[in-house]
Amino acid sequence: MENNSAINTVLFKKEIQTKRVKKGTILQNQGDINIKSYYVKKGLLRSYTIDEKGKEHIFVFAPEGWIVSDMESHSKGSPAQLFIDALEDTELKVIKKNILDQTSSLTSTEQTKAHTLNLINRISTLQKRVLLLMSASAKERYKDFLITYPNIIQRVPQKMVASYLGITPEALSKIRGEMLK
Repeated sequence: MENNSAINTVLFKKEIQTKRVKKGTILQNQGDINIKSYYVKKGLLRSYTIDEKGKEHIFVFAPEGWIVSDMESHSKGSPAQLFIDALEDTELKVIKKNILDQTSSLTSTEQTKAHTLNLINRISTLQKRVLLLMSASAKERYKDFLITYPNIIQRVPQKMVASYLGITPEALSKIRGEMLK
């Protein structure tokens, strides 16, 4: 077990790159073949799509401690559906797909449990988001946003929060006003 841990450490240090990117840096374009995931150490990333009418739809924000990737592209090698960019100067870990493949058989039980828990939390968050988009009011979705992302409301423009919620900035402004009353 100790030998596997030492091998993992060497592989991770060699294959996982720490990178600093400036605000506005695009890490992935729609249509790219994605072979990377990004773990945010400090800063803020977002993933989003732009529809055929040019409207932006934010899929997820990734503050500190979150991982962001276009998972379908990552797992199937298909063109990415999402853009990923930095909303702030960001320090991140770039995780290449091949390192996940190479180390999956070497990962310790503790690491496997931690990775599984992170994946379950991410899937749970996305499931909740889809259900809210299908059935909840804009006000309920905004309240959930505040719970899911308690530390970023002051870090992103209102138009991005509105995009994430699937509403206009004006509708968000109205909701915020109602909640202040």
